[in-house]
Amino acid sequence: MQHRVTIRDVAARAGVSAGAVSLALNDRPGVSEDTRRRIVEAAAALGWAPNLAARSLARGPHVHTIGMAISRGTVGAGLDAVHMALIGGIESVLTERPCSLLLHLADDRESEIALHKQWWQSGQVNGAILIGVSADDPRIPPLHHLGMPVVAVAPAELSGPFPSVWSDDEAAITEAVRYLALLGHRRIAHVAGPATLGSSLVRSRAFAAVAAELSLDVARSASTDLSAHQGARATRTLLAGADRPTAILYDNDIMAVAGLAAAGEMGLRVPADLSLVAWDDSDLCRITWPALSALSHDPFAFGAQVAHCLLQLLDTGRAESRDYGTPVLVPRGTTGRAPRPV
Repeated sequence: MQHRVTIRDVAARAGVSAGAVSLALNDRPGVSEDTRRRIVEAAAALGWAPNLAARSLARGPHVHTIGMAISRGTVGAGLDAVHMALIGGIESVLTERPCSLLLHLADDRESEIALHKQWWQSGQVNGAILIGVSADDPRIPPLHHLGMPVVAVAPAELSGPFPSVWSDDEAAITEAVRYLALLGHRRIAHVAGPATLGSSLVRSRAFAAVAAELSLDVARSASTDLSAHQGARATRTLLAGADRPTAILYDNDIMAVAGLAAAGEMGLRVPADLSLVAWDDSDLCRITWPALSALSHDPFAFGAQVAHCLLQLLDTGRAESRDYGTPVLVPRGTTGRAPRPV
């Protein structure tokens, strides 16, 4: 576990007192230019950064800060309604205590790792929330090495040494496929997210398992980046192929709306020719025509559970991973009986 570099570490490397380091790094008189240069070089070599939290404590009551770095690849063009609700739930709990959320959009995973290191080394954050966790996530080993308190929004099997909060997506997608099968659908497709994304892995695995259990005639999966563009493209590809599906499950609401439009472009009627089910059940699902059937959950309440888990970790040094619950299927206008074979 990596400890934060302190003034004492810099002093030992430069061969001076801690007081001399404080004077030099705060640009105060009392040390020679040669000593100041030696101290600055030692600080740079050790990766020292000012402890902002300690400075704040010296000025007044201590306020915890929680870091949350989000890769642009996780949210596409920007934060959608589900991510905003998740963040709102987190903040609703943090504001009950002297605690704030430091949110940052990073370009990629490497930028996230560098940002967390900077935050932790400088004392700018007391802990962090990790979202968009993937299989063999490259962020987990370096963050664990830092010794930073972290809670992962991910299935426990993917969170490594960190406590996690997740929803039972396996049970949810199993319920959705069984519901469609009861409506007579034997050719069902799943438009998933990135193949390595934790939630997509769990859902795709569950989809394959229930399809085999029900002996479906066709059970296809397509991986996407969760964008509307790729959701529409995957829909067109599935509908243009042989044995086209009579029902499609989507891993978010944006892709389901795009899929609904793509089906209309191809002359298919929903739900007479094709049934659609979305994930997330945001306002988009309710304002489309017909309204989208969806797997509904509460991202605001989910975010609150994430914050409670992290605060427990900060308060006691440990926290148990927790299953928030199972998304609930809400049938609406885009699901109906399977069309009869022509």
